[in-house]
Amino acid sequence: MSIHDQDRVGAFMPASPVERDGAPAGPLAGLAFGLKDLFDVSGVPTGFGHPVWRSSHPVPQADSVVLTRLLAAGARLVGKTHCDELCYSLNGENPHYGTPVNSAAPDRLPGGSSSGSAAAVAAGLVPFAVGSDTGGSVRVPASYCGVIGMRTTHDAVPLEGAVPFAPSYDTVGWFARDAALFEKVGRVLLADSAPAGAPRRLLIATDALARALPETVSAMAPTLERIASRFGSVADVTLNPQGLEPWMQDFRLIQGSDIWATHQAWIRSLSPDFGGGIRERFKWVSTLTDEQVAPARQRRLEIRSRLNELLADGTVLVIPTTPGIAPLRGLPVPELEAWRNRCLGLLCIAGHAGLPQISLPMANLGGCPIGVSLIAASGCDTMLLDMGASLC
Repeated sequence: MSIHDQDRVGAFMPASPVERDGAPAGPLAGLAFGLKDLFDVSGVPTGFGHPVWRSSHPVPQADSVVLTRLLAAGARLVGKTHCDELCYSLNGENPHYGTPVNSAAPDRLPGGSSSGSAAAVAAGLVPFAVGSDTGGSVRVPASYCGVIGMRTTHDAVPLEGAVPFAPSYDTVGWFARDAALFEKVGRVLLADSAPAGAPRRLLIATDALARALPETVSAMAPTLERIASRFGSVADVTLNPQGLEPWMQDFRLIQGSDIWATHQAWIRSLSPDFGGGIRERFKWVSTLTDEQVAPARQRRLEIRSRLNELLADGTVLVIPTTPGIAPLRGLPVPELEAWRNRCLGLLCIAGHAGLPQISLPMANLGGCPIGVSLIAASGCDTMLLDMGASLC
């Protein structure tokens, strides 16, 4: 029976059926996985969340590096998973292909843009699935769907054979429910078998907590205590005295400029239709000027310096992954846009500095999951994997 026959949550792409056996032996031998539909699979169209993209680009003739590494480790590809249109959303709604069901909260959004991968893991269709994360596209659906998710250090996992979105922020990520398996997948993707570094100090970001809803902070409190008990040194920290709103605005400008530089020729040539929210976003980024974006790029360098200083010598930062639980399905676009910007105030922290961040399903509010995130210094991905395995 194919994965499409089992898919009760709309996680996989029926238009691009594919199965690929992995090596007969390896750390992931025999484990089925889903692959977000921005990673190339030879002989299969890459859809990037939009039928016009799928029909206007040549069929790949080579596999992405991510797929190659997983197959070599013995994992078995069972299908390509849905994503938002050109991955430019945190919601998981796609007017062309539908909205995957969030098994942890069926009346709520699954999150995006790696919506299908998160939904497939949450529903138990596959043990793990691969996504990508530019502005939160793994971290958000991990939080909403109650699974483990991670964005890696920028450039730690090669993106050859993946459609670029905003290259200075693009990273590979993945989902799993089992923490030990999550770590195994990460070791394969990172091609890193070295012992993990030891975390030495925990910082609790007070301005990140202020960005979350009060009920979220209350729900997280026992988890923060549990995490803090693992550290000999714990302290509060304010990342930016002016709050995280300016960091979020800088992120939107830089990401938007990168996206438009990458995709303007295709959009202007074919004028594809986009759904609500994404349509307005592309219209906005088309108006950005170098004069608007250049100061934000300079401030990004200052943000990186600030975070690199804070996270030196095994320091770990803890924040809410998202401000609260997943929004209800069918909300008006303005409400979702306001919520998106609130989320970006948290998500841009790791994004600006290219840092690894793991979201752990360690809190709950009203029967819905909330992710708690750990952020570490650049290159300390395996330290976060090791912490995740010990906490979940």
